[in-house]
Amino acid sequence: MDPKAFGFLAAGFGAALTVIGAGLGIGKLAAAAMEASGRQPEVAGQVRTSMLIAAALIEGATFFALAICIILATK
Repeated sequence: MDPKAFGFLAAGFGAALTVIGAGLGIGKLAAAAMEASGRQPEVAGQVRTSMLIAAALIEGATFFALAICIILATK
C-alpha cells in the first residue's frame, strides 16, 4: 500500500475517534447538568451557563484535533 494511503487511513481513524470522544463527553456533560438542574431547580441558570462553557471548550478541542487530522492527511 502507498504510504500516503496510510496517512489518509490514520487521519480518518483520528477524526472518528475525536468525534466519538467529543460526543461522549458532551453527552455526559449534558446528563450531569440535567441531573443537577432536576435536583436544584433554583440554580438551573448557573448550571446551564457552566454547561455551555464546558461544551464550547470540548468543541474547541475537537475542532483543533480535526484540523490536525486534515493537515496530516494532506501532507
